[in-house]
Amino acid sequence: MAIIQRRPLTPGQRFLIVNKQDLAENNPERRLVKSLHRVKGRNCYGRITSRRRGGGHKQLYRVIDFKRDKYEIPGKVTSIEYDPNRTANIALIVYPDGDKRYILAPRDLQIGHTVISTNSKIEDFTPGICLPLSLIPPATPIHAVEMTLGKGAQIARGAGVGAMLMAVEGNQALVKMPSGEIRYVHARCRATIGVIGNPDHQNQSLGKAGRNRWLGRRPRVRGVAMNPVDHPMGGGRGRTAGGGHPVSPWGQLSKGYPTRTKSKPSNSMIVTRRNGKKVKKG
Repeated sequence: MAIIQRRPLTPGQRFLIVNKQDLAENNPERRLVKSLHRVKGRNCYGRITSRRRGGGHKQLYRVIDFKRDKYEIPGKVTSIEYDPNRTANIALIVYPDGDKRYILAPRDLQIGHTVISTNSKIEDFTPGICLPLSLIPPATPIHAVEMTLGKGAQIARGAGVGAMLMAVEGNQALVKMPSGEIRYVHARCRATIGVIGNPDHQNQSLGKAGRNRWLGRRPRVRGVAMNPVDHPMGGGRGRTAGGGHPVSPWGQLSKGYPTRTKSKPSNSMIVTRRNGKKVKKG
């Protein structure tokens, strides 16, 4: 794995920085893929709720085993593959009964390694092993953490990120999130040992606007470049921000304004927010 900047032979290669990886050929397991409906930022009513989405290359969705519910059966890693639907790489696990599943590939996981999902105590905490939080020693880096018991991994699934198990207090485990937030998670929720691989993903540069379009990202137009009828920050002679705070096209403050609901039930599980402020209880 290396970051490579080639000698530009075309204009599109002038700012191109490639994340070179030693991965298997783009030939996923046929039983573990399905067609992906591109919603293009629309909700169930066909209205755009996420702007600047659409187009892009056709992709097949790789079905990832986020629950890791094949217990006490060791599986062997047969390949590390690229997944177009996420920043992390995925690993193909083959079990003795012939069953095959994809998991997120942690750092230092290699072809030929053995992983297992277990509910019993172990001594060797190697990357890729899935355990309940109550069986993992504190200060262990983890990823693919469940937030709700049995729902499957939701926390720390991006390339190069990982959470940290800080302590286990009865039925609750204290987990430090990748954002820096510290919160309680049920101690029976499962997590996988290690940190997600492909950390150089953030260091690559697409090099040209066309590669953004391949990924389904459409151009972004600044609000100050629009007319007053199109945006609250639009209009005026010359460049101007309108003299007010940055807002969305519908007037919602876009910098620094907290949008999280104060009465959200999961607020009681947060100990320290990602800005370092402790949450007041009661």
